[in-house]
Amino acid sequence: MRTIVVGGGCFWGVQEYYRRIKGIIDTKVGYAQGDVENPSYEEVKSQATNHREVVELKYDEKEISLEKIIELLFRIIDPTIQNRQADDIGTQYQCGIYYTDDSEQEEILSYINNLKTNYDKPLTVEIEKLRCFYDAEEYHQLYLVKNPTGYCHVDFGKIREDELK
Repeated sequence: MRTIVVGGGCFWGVQEYYRRIKGIIDTKVGYAQGDVENPSYEEVKSQATNHREVVELKYDEKEISLEKIIELLFRIIDPTIQNRQADDIGTQYQCGIYYTDDSEQEEILSYINNLKTNYDKPLTVEIEKLRCFYDAEEYHQLYLVKNPTGYCHVDFGKIREDELK
């Protein structure tokens, strides 16, 4: 099993999106890359901690590739907008791919470089080694399972039938 952390706006929708995908074993929402140890949602929301709302993905690389995970992310984000996705505005909503294994960096950068030609504007997606990850509060975990009518900016219709669990 491998781990990658992704950010794509509000973590509720991103978690539910990936939770439905074949090969994704487990998901957890949290806060990454910031300057404050174990921040609260309120602190992150204030934009004072420099954390990103992210989803940790545990996946079976025999069933889904890292490249496929990135492809899926790019279906639901606008990678040319910094610190914003849909109605989610702020530094905590910056899109990013945060790897845990240095060997993944080249694969991620290569894939992203190939995608650049599909866009008229520069890509603003952060590609960084994961510096820190703190679990979000329990009420954020699987939020859309617990609150099926809750806010979500992600279009689940972008998942193809053959990609579903």
